[in-house]
Amino acid sequence: MIDVNNESGEQVDELRLMQLAEFALAELRIHPQAELSVLLVDQAAMAELHQRFMDLPGPTDVMSFPMDELRSPEPGEAAPRGMLGDIVICPQFTSAQAPENGREPAEELEYLLIHGLLHLLGHDHAEPGERAAMFNLNDRIIADWRRAKGGR
Repeated sequence: MIDVNNESGEQVDELRLMQLAEFALAELRIHPQAELSVLLVDQAAMAELHQRFMDLPGPTDVMSFPMDELRSPEPGEAAPRGMLGDIVICPQFTSAQAPENGREPAEELEYLLIHGLLHLLGHDHAEPGERAAMFNLNDRIIADWRRAKGGR
């Protein structure tokens, strides 16, 4: 079950985000009944979360809060189900940073949804090898999504 709540005040294609999350979970072989919450917030709310949980000032683009620490299964293993956790995204922040990443605002939001999802599944980018693996997987899922949706 995927729940998308937009409290950001920005116009966002929530259905498309839900469809992308469903697509990514299938690609990552996570059980379709695994629970995921996506919350879109304004800059003030994101800044408060960023300070409270990361002890860093100001808003950021995306934060992930894992619950059951689900992981993608190895070949031959059953798809895990349970609570993935929460992804919090700030559309105002992501729209502002989209041009520096060569993306449109909607594309940046989609990219960061997958980034947050990968964090929920235990991926990280602190070390160069981890970074390469995580960003390559993020790029592959987005590319597969765009091919499946016929562009954009």
